[in-house]
Amino acid sequence: MRNWNAGQLQIFANQLGLADNAAMSDVAKKQSTYEARLRDAGVRITRPRKVILKILAETDDHPDAMEIFRRAVTLDATISLSTVYRTMKLLEDKGEIQRHAFAGGPARFEQADGEHHDHLIDLDTGDVIEFHSDRIEQLQEEIAHALGYDIIHHRLELYGRKRRKKP
Repeated sequence: MRNWNAGQLQIFANQLGLADNAAMSDVAKKQSTYEARLRDAGVRITRPRKVILKILAETDDHPDAMEIFRRAVTLDATISLSTVYRTMKLLEDKGEIQRHAFAGGPARFEQADGEHHDHLIDLDTGDVIEFHSDRIEQLQEEIAHALGYDIIHHRLELYGRKRRKKP
């Protein structure tokens, strides 16, 4: 029997096309978690809901309900926008996704299980850029402490336009 080191296993997995299994299993776990949370709420997991949950588990952006609907109908034309809205509301109530009401646009959603981060919203494109700054986090703590508060929760949203390059 051959002993494989981690590097050899990765090369072998790449050759077999299995390199993305870790990411795929994360998606499958996330989808399974979403399904369990909805079942706990007494909701049936229909085929349209499975499609919506799969899209949510795979997404790494901040789609609005209409974008989720657009993605879903390419996979299952029977999905209704109201099913998307109901599913999103249930997942939000269960703490599985976060709703963001960025100024000037529809509510957008992201998975709730990620590391803390803040958002920069491009006013021209609507793109949402996630970032984390230890300096900003420290400054917020210092301000709260100076004012006699402990921060329980915070959300920072910056709105801007990309600088134009000077000719």
